[in-house]
Amino acid sequence: MKKLILSAVLTISVFNFNAVAQKKATVAQEVKVAIDLNQVKEDKVMVTITPPSFTSAEVVFHIPKTVPGTYSSDNYGKLIVDLKALDKSGNELTVTKTDDNSWKISNAKTLAKVTYWVNDTYDTETGRGFGKDEIFSPAGTNIDEGKNFMLNNHGFIGYFNDKLEIPYNVTITHPATLFGSTSLVDLNKSDTVDHFVTKRYFELVDNPIMYSKPDYVTFTVDGMEILFSVYSPNGEHTAQSLLADLEKTMRAQKAFLGPINNNKKYTVLLYLSDMQKADAKGFGALEHHTSTTVVFPEMMPAAALGEQIKDVVSHEFFHIVTPLSIHSKEIQYFDYNNPKMSKHLWMYEGVTEYFANLFQVNQGLIDSDEFYQRMVGKINNASTLNDTMPFTEMSANVLVPPYKDQYLNVYEKGTLIGMCIDIIIREKSNGQRGILDLMQKLSKKYGAEKPFNDDDLFAEITAMTYPEVGEFLNTYVAGPTPIPYDVYFAKVGVGKAKMSVPMNPFLKDQSTPFITVDGKTKEIIILPSEDLNEFMKGLGLQGGDIIVSINDKAYNLDNIYDMIMESQNWKVDDAISVKIKRAGVEQAIKGKVKLSMEEVEGYGLQDASKELLNNAWLKGK
Repeated sequence: MKKLILSAVLTISVFNFNAVAQKKATVAQEVKVAIDLNQVKEDKVMVTITPPSFTSAEVVFHIPKTVPGTYSSDNYGKLIVDLKALDKSGNELTVTKTDDNSWKISNAKTLAKVTYWVNDTYDTETGRGFGKDEIFSPAGTNIDEGKNFMLNNHGFIGYFNDKLEIPYNVTITHPATLFGSTSLVDLNKSDTVDHFVTKRYFELVDNPIMYSKPDYVTFTVDGMEILFSVYSPNGEHTAQSLLADLEKTMRAQKAFLGPINNNKKYTVLLYLSDMQKADAKGFGALEHHTSTTVVFPEMMPAAALGEQIKDVVSHEFFHIVTPLSIHSKEIQYFDYNNPKMSKHLWMYEGVTEYFANLFQVNQGLIDSDEFYQRMVGKINNASTLNDTMPFTEMSANVLVPPYKDQYLNVYEKGTLIGMCIDIIIREKSNGQRGILDLMQKLSKKYGAEKPFNDDDLFAEITAMTYPEVGEFLNTYVAGPTPIPYDVYFAKVGVGKAKMSVPMNPFLKDQSTPFITVDGKTKEIIILPSEDLNEFMKGLGLQGGDIIVSINDKAYNLDNIYDMIMESQNWKVDDAISVKIKRAGVEQAIKGKVKLSMEEVEGYGLQDASKELLNNAWLKGK
């Protein structure tokens, strides 16, 4: 009995010792990061990395070359200045820079700290766009002391080779006047210190943080809390003023997606660039699992900005389906410095962009004619690119020429691939299922933590749908054959048709305006003309009239773009009030909007026998 008791005591002691040892090992195996946003030196901030313990003589520290979602080699290591490796006594260890993004550290067993300064990207951008060796602004970084810090963490925080899967413990000190908007959970309630812990490096870089004067709103959609944070340097826009467009869009998206998404939190970071100074010039957005980073010019009118939010943010949000929930091993085990790209950009970007358009007609945000014209626009855009380059080949090699020059086709032909697959599934299932059903099945089988084999995806999709889908994928996605779009439109009754569309009330045609501007007074003047349009004749406007205001909003040269863009949203018979100055005398004119129409060639429902299938395709019913 005593022996058994002793054995039990020994077992308990060993268990306790092992538990303590494992706990210590777990604590040791993390990367600690400190960023001080209070100390900005020559537009740079310092980052301090406390590494885990190493048993090897050498270790390599990396800053990413490429990050998921960008499909470009951006070399964020070029932002790093004066990197030092120190032991516990503060003595410098030998560091050898092996390429733009990598530093080999000798005597790694004694390594206690790595420090470096980080530069930003926004104030050096030229706006040359995709494929021009310039970091895309939503993936870039900003350091504007006391005002704004855009922390796309891959631009600030690096990783040690073979240590991507251990926790990151991040502490950020910042001015009390700045609030850090992110989907990460702040474990420190201080107004000047934020503390974040992530399970691995990917989770850290997947969660951007924007520090700025607090301007945010929150709302809940179907159990998901959404944080919308806006930085507008000159106060032109606010989160509250833009909320309606975003909320309407995200409610429609959640209704469209149904059970495919179970995110509990989502963050939209909107950075508005001041075009009057050196600032971000690459406009658009970058997706993450639980957030998106958006960059637009601050000068955009509220109505135009709202439309852009609807289109761009919806695209990024739909990435929660693919590649965030459905992706290959190349993405799950992403190599930030020597990436192997997946073959399936047609799905990651193309199907996502298709959903960003389909949900709008599905939820009544646009009508079917608008949807058709958007798809035709993508057909026209795709025709200017290489229509015989196999999409899978382009995707797998997208980081290098000539393939990277065709990247923009993921938003054009990629969308159309998604449309054609949707139509095939609708036709074969008598309207009962579509591509959203396919994505739901793939998401259920795989999900965020289980990747598929790149070479197996077509067979998986075919098994879940129909042989005709597999034939389409092999012929038009993996092969060089251009897609006969009219054949697929015809399956749902759509064909070419003459359409009558409203013209802009201030433009005679795309190159001839009805208005001009006095360069000295900045006044907007209606040009003398014997052929004024329906809008102007309906209100009794005349050549030489000066437009002072419309619907109580004053206009001149400084905001004439706002007037043109906002008029795009006017509808026939909308009430309108225009204040003009005629012969030096101001007068107010009230009436209703009348618009001239022009006939254009478009697409519309031509085959009534396919109306039920067409409704199932566009409306899901």
